Amino acid sequence: MTEPGSNAPGLTQDGDLSGRGSVAEVLRIGDRSYDIATRALLMAVLNRTPDSFYDKGATFAFDAFLRRADQVVAEGADILDVGGVKAGPGPEVSLSEELDRVVPAVEALKLRFDLPISVDTWNAEVARHSYAAGASMGNDISGFADPDYLEAAASAGAAVVATHIRLAPRVADPDPRYRDLIGEVTAQLLDRAGRAEQAGIARESVVLDAGLDLGKTYPQSLELLRRSGHLASLGYPLLLSASNKGFLGDRLGLAIDQRRDASLAAAAIGVVLGCRVLRVHDVEGTRRVRDALDAVLSARGAWKARVDIGAGAIR
Repeated sequence: MTEPGSNAPGLTQDGDLSGRGSVAEVLRIGDRSYDIATRALLMAVLNRTPDSFYDKGATFAFDAFLRRADQVVAEGADILDVGGVKAGPGPEVSLSEELDRVVPAVEALKLRFDLPISVDTWNAEVARHSYAAGASMGNDISGFADPDYLEAAASAGAAVVATHIRLAPRVADPDPRYRDLIGEVTAQLLDRAGRAEQAGIARESVVLDAGLDLGKTYPQSLELLRRSGHLASLGYPLLLSASNKGFLGDRLGLAIDQRRDASLAAAAIGVVLGCRVLRVHDVEGTRRVRDALDAVLSARGAWKARVDIGAGAIR
């Protein structure tokens, strides 16, 4: 293994950690800047959907949504991510319905908490109204398919999440195939990040997400998680959205309500490999994992310690 410098993890022979490029150490969300050299931020999932894959609509009602928001903030959430349409196939949701679900929720969170609010939408109009209501990040799993999305974010001074997806949100993709999984995901993410910068969004405000389970089989999602070090070395903050996802259940034979420990393990792996935003359901458990890893990783400074995955140690 090569000895890493201060800007990047080391490089294992099979590419678990890449020495190319530099790992981002700052994330800017609106007017807030975060030191992410060793400390990951917790993005709490807050759904205003009746058919979410995990909570099945438990926070669709507005009062239940606010109670859940109170809970995740008390547990240590750093970012609140509000979504009004689930990613997978389901009944059509009109623009007016998505606006009705999301915008009042953003307004309420802005009045209630002093935390950055992310809007989980691929619709530029929903994003624009959400920014006006107080959101400062756009989490777009479509890879900026809406041609007006980046302009809306740039005009509002908002951060964005560029996510890899093979087809499109809400479209079933049961047999995704890639000639070069890591190469294709990397190329698309760099293309979308470049578009964001060209639109006027600062590099520190462009976050990458490999899109686990979005047009990937479970082995492909596992491989992308394992190669998070490579994606982190591209120089943008890296988001991990693995919480309770299907690839964990498929690999381990776990029902959706049995994936807590696997989700925490995935988060820990992600943090060690450079993921610095963790989109999660279990904020309290993930915070404990994050804090422990931050103590270890910051003991000698960000990535100045040698990371030896083969030996199973950070030294």
